[in-house]
Amino acid sequence: MGQAIVITSGKGGTGKTSVTGGVASCLAALGRTVLCLDADVGLRNLDISLGLSDRALMDFSDVLEGRCSLSAAAVRHPLLPNLSLLTAPVRAAPESVEHSAMRALIKEITAQYDYCLIDSPAGLGPGFRLAACGAERAILVSTTDASALRDAQRAVSELSSALPQIHLVVNRVKPRLLRQLQTTIDDAMDTVGLPLLGVVPEDIAVTISANRGVPVILAERKGAAQAYLNIARRLEGQRVKMMRLH
Repeated sequence: MGQAIVITSGKGGTGKTSVTGGVASCLAALGRTVLCLDADVGLRNLDISLGLSDRALMDFSDVLEGRCSLSAAAVRHPLLPNLSLLTAPVRAAPESVEHSAMRALIKEITAQYDYCLIDSPAGLGPGFRLAACGAERAILVSTTDASALRDAQRAVSELSSALPQIHLVVNRVKPRLLRQLQTTIDDAMDTVGLPLLGVVPEDIAVTISANRGVPVILAERKGAAQAYLNIARRLEGQRVKMMRLH
């Protein structure tokens, strides 16, 4: 059985979807089979981040309601054949999806793939709970902004009773700004109260790659691309030093 990991943030603007696509692409590049499940019902964007917006014709509601199989709905990436996407419905409400049905879907996915990375919507409402209901562990993405860290604390309180493993990824890090604010990554870890899985620098290559529809790991081997690869390797159980940001 594969692993089901929900990637969440507590608030919008932290780059959660970019982290989901970046880490998924790196796991696929390492030879693992990965399905990205976009659980952001009504506001999906993971297809754009992965460069699959013109290919995702069916969504997870089609599978849940029996209109097609998982294999028919999952879209394989043309450049990374180990990477697939099952997108979210555009016209639906998260409250309309039964948690039992979502758990069954995720169980079916993990029977066929090494990893199911679930992209959670921002906020702590019904969509957040739906995304997390079938996961075994969580990755919480936050920036170093005080508001993002506060919302991350709230997300941890929601998740900690249900998920035994929650790790922190500090995203969009700007070392110069950290120095000006006289704060550190350790301070962010202490605020949220989670072990650190990775640090991702602010990198324009992420935006450029998303707009070109090419996973950043196929275009770069430094910056955010290297950070995503480090996170993927840690998920695989490898010991990888934290990236030093200057």
